[in-house]
Amino acid sequence: MDYVAETGSTNADLLARLAANELVPEGFWLVTDRQGAGRGRQGRNWIDAPGNFMGSTVVRLQDRDPRPATLSFVAALAVYETVLPFLANPASLMLKWPNDVLLEGAKFCGLLLEAERGHVVIGIGVNLAAAPTVTDRKVRSLSDSGPAPARDAFAEALAAQFAVELQRWREYGAEPITNRWKAAAHRPGTPLQVHDAGGTQLSGKYDGLTEDGALRLRLPDGTTHIVHAGDVMLEES
Repeated sequence: MDYVAETGSTNADLLARLAANELVPEGFWLVTDRQGAGRGRQGRNWIDAPGNFMGSTVVRLQDRDPRPATLSFVAALAVYETVLPFLANPASLMLKWPNDVLLEGAKFCGLLLEAERGHVVIGIGVNLAAAPTVTDRKVRSLSDSGPAPARDAFAEALAAQFAVELQRWREYGAEPITNRWKAAAHRPGTPLQVHDAGGTQLSGKYDGLTEDGALRLRLPDGTTHIVHAGDVMLEES
């Protein structure tokens, strides 16, 4: 694990190394104190804060690996399992498709997966000490629910848990991973609002996942719409 004081984006740094044919071993993590150009899904900025976790790791894809898209569930479960011991109420933690981890219904973690030369770079940001002000969604930090772990200790625990989840993914396939993800996620029938990759806005109910990890959205007319990429919000009940 390599710690740096400041960089633009840990994901961008690792992608650049891979693009330059630099050997970045699987299991390596780049962690930073500050990120000037952090990125989230769909081009959003990821806003950092002192004491929060910001880091990226690399998975070297192998011929017999499950579908790379299912690594999003591997990363989400790694965060989920790492955070659980710090919560007095484990039920306050929930997973949301495609790769969000929610604390008391609010976003406190960001995941970004990007491919480069047979690798997947996985960036993870976790609000440990503080949550930024975001106008369009609820956000929290782990410190809002109790004492937050030190950043470096959290980084080591997350790296160890990610290695465990990655090994399970390789050894047993994606199905056990997605089954565990579904057990910790919103229940079937949960109302969702989806902005898909094509810009279409849809409302429906969560109807599970496809074999390759896409979202099944049951529309009001009873038909099922498959969402492979998009922004998903839990509708207020």
